[in-house]
Amino acid sequence: MKDALTPIRAQYLNIKKQHPQAIVLFRLGDFYETFDEDARVTSRELDIVLTSRSMGKGVQVPMAGIPYHALDDYLGKLIKRGYKVAICEQLTKPCENKGLVGREVIRVVTPGTVIEPGLLETKANNYLACAAVEGEQAGLAYIDITTSEFMCTQMPLGRLRGEIGRLNPAEIVAVEDGDMPDFGIEASLTKLEPHWFGLDVAERTLLEHFGATTLEGYGCARLPQAIRAAGAVLHYLETTQKQALEQLMRLSTYSTESFMAMDGISHDNLEIFRGLVSGTTQGSLLSVLDETRTAMGGRLLRRWLSQPLLELEELTRRQDAVTWFHQDSLARREVVTILDKVADLERLVNRIRGGVAIPRELVALRHSLETAPQLLKLLPGELPWLRKGLSAQPELVALISSAIEEQPSTTLGEGGVIKRGFSAELDTLRTSSHDARQYLAGLERQEKEKTGIKSLKIGFNNIFGYYIEVSQANLAQVPAHYIRKQTLSTGERYYTPELKEYESLILNARERMEELETSLFRQVCRQIALSAEPVLQLAAVLAELDVFTSLAEIALRYGYTRPELNSGVTIDIKGGRHPVVERSLTIGQYVSNDVYLSNGDAQIIILTGPNMAGKSTYLKQAAIIVLMAQIGSYVPAERASIGLIDRIFTRIGAREDLSAGKSTFMVEMVETAGILNNATPRSLLILDEIGRGTSTYDGLAIAQAVVEFIHNSVNLGAKTLFATHYHELVALADYLPRVRNFNVAVSEDRGEVVFLHKIIPGGVDKSYGIHVAKLAGLPRPVIKRAAEVLVDLENHSHDRAGEPPGKTRQSAAPQLSFFAPKADVVKELEKLDIDTLSPLEALTRLYELQKKAKEG
Repeated sequence: MKDALTPIRAQYLNIKKQHPQAIVLFRLGDFYETFDEDARVTSRELDIVLTSRSMGKGVQVPMAGIPYHALDDYLGKLIKRGYKVAICEQLTKPCENKGLVGREVIRVVTPGTVIEPGLLETKANNYLACAAVEGEQAGLAYIDITTSEFMCTQMPLGRLRGEIGRLNPAEIVAVEDGDMPDFGIEASLTKLEPHWFGLDVAERTLLEHFGATTLEGYGCARLPQAIRAAGAVLHYLETTQKQALEQLMRLSTYSTESFMAMDGISHDNLEIFRGLVSGTTQGSLLSVLDETRTAMGGRLLRRWLSQPLLELEELTRRQDAVTWFHQDSLARREVVTILDKVADLERLVNRIRGGVAIPRELVALRHSLETAPQLLKLLPGELPWLRKGLSAQPELVALISSAIEEQPSTTLGEGGVIKRGFSAELDTLRTSSHDARQYLAGLERQEKEKTGIKSLKIGFNNIFGYYIEVSQANLAQVPAHYIRKQTLSTGERYYTPELKEYESLILNARERMEELETSLFRQVCRQIALSAEPVLQLAAVLAELDVFTSLAEIALRYGYTRPELNSGVTIDIKGGRHPVVERSLTIGQYVSNDVYLSNGDAQIIILTGPNMAGKSTYLKQAAIIVLMAQIGSYVPAERASIGLIDRIFTRIGAREDLSAGKSTFMVEMVETAGILNNATPRSLLILDEIGRGTSTYDGLAIAQAVVEFIHNSVNLGAKTLFATHYHELVALADYLPRVRNFNVAVSEDRGEVVFLHKIIPGGVDKSYGIHVAKLAGLPRPVIKRAAEVLVDLENHSHDRAGEPPGKTRQSAAPQLSFFAPKADVVKELEKLDIDTLSPLEALTRLYELQKKAKEG
């Protein structure tokens, strides 16, 4: 019927119905086509032409297509913009039947399920996470399908946001219609039906996948929220990948209590993974420490930085390894040279298990496995746990060596992949094919002699097969038994019964060779997959070696030292430096500073001083040195003794969350509340300019109350670095015994101010804001006028808005002190030595103190 849908249209609509939330890339010959709204979105996002065609019912259907060979490029753009993409492939060839070509979605690609190497960051994991919440408990599971990492945990709800921030997943799966907390990161959010979060359903999903009868061996049997999250994320992955996920061979359960906790905000504030200015790794701590040579080592270093340890024994083990490589530079350089040859074994093995590996990746696997014996010779007996993991896997090396050519074809099925001698049947086919080709070469010479046509040639193309080609000038000499096959502008093409017979032999042999070579390659991949676990164990050791040599190299190059780690409550850093700022200096030498914090005496440091003098750098460097120490690294300091810290909290900088309707000050207060409610006596708090987002009096009141709370709270008592522009806070040290005042040294000479970046004891009462404004380039009239206003304000007077300089002004109210107004008087009275004063001296001092009390 004229108005009926075309078969292809009906087929497409049926497939699209199954994947309404995804853009369907529908394979049509050499193109992936999109239709309807998908086409409009694809055209807009990929900047490709939007066309239309009639597909029945008299309707022009919008369509936009991309070449099949450019899939990865276009797919990456769609995924990065948060779209899900269903790849619908042709499952049959048009020549196999006269009906409609069979098509089916073979995979749904989402931000968290990407496996294409070109779309992945080499040294970063691509996590798919899932959260399950019930009451005050939360479960979290995450998978990196490219490395087979599958982890789950259960924690108090208050820790969920921080843990997700640490992972920074590409995609988060959550229950549909559920009340989920704000995850605090920019990630693609996918909602799943509540059914798949049911405890029984989730547990059954996990048991069926692992072929187990209990989850006891996976560590999560008594963690219902962890089970719900793990089962739901596994179901989602099975749904999108359309296949059994054999590469996910194990589920590991971890506790957030085993690692130092840091949320995503603290990672950002301290610039652990991204520089605030660049938005990339440039200017980050990671960029300073990362001298890793392998993708696996790069990812492991990221993981260590996101999960600093709390176990002294494991930290000592890491330190010992770094020390050995630090001391033996020759061995370190040799190890690094060998690691340069190592491929990304984690992702490579998973591509093999997933059936998507290409021939040259197997050669890369072999070369990587061959490094194990070389490394074993270099490692000392003092590192037995590293030596034990360097299993050479000689059987796999022998298999790949005997099966795969050293430089195989890029694409499977084109020949040149399987070595001669590996398959007798393939060798026979190759010989037959070679003999037939030799015969055809002889046939061409024979036909030239018979016909006298010197330009005659035998050729081949995929459409017409083998042919004899004769130019226009020689057509009169064509024998009568030649059968015309194709007419060209330059001549004619023919075939003979003899040529047809050999064509059949050659093409049948070629097709069989392609099928057999593909089959043999898959067979080799299956054999490798059976040994995947030992290879992944080797990969883990190689990654550790990579990180240890990287940390040792950095420590040696920049003069880092091995910190002393203990279970005490003191942080004692001598000559500490900020590793990133130090590296960025183009002139001058970095000014090092000490840090001493201890729960028993110097619990809180109040740091005052001008902006741009280095207060924030000092705060950050203390936290970064602690973090580096607790991943097993050397630290930028003359020496350091660090009692293990369980959490680092930071409140730095001004941010607003307009999407949530939160002002800068509201964001500051929410973050501060989170710190005060979750910190422990073993935490380190980095608080920079608390209270600056509101009025001066409100801000000062809040800042003082926060310091008092940290100091006096029995359950808090955390070590704290508190930078502030409220100079009034220095008086807190007078009645809070564990508060210490420090300031940034400044040199003043004839009106010029120089920031010395040295942290010294004591508080200050000047901000040098006008000097900073001058450095920033404010116009001279503005600077001059600001200096005049400052003098007036310091003399307890102010200008009315709009009043010109020089006009008589009313007296301003004196600056408000937030401490007892007669505190200074009481202090002086306490210091008076009455026994040594004469009556006249005593009376004089009494008048002076009375006058001060009235003025205060």
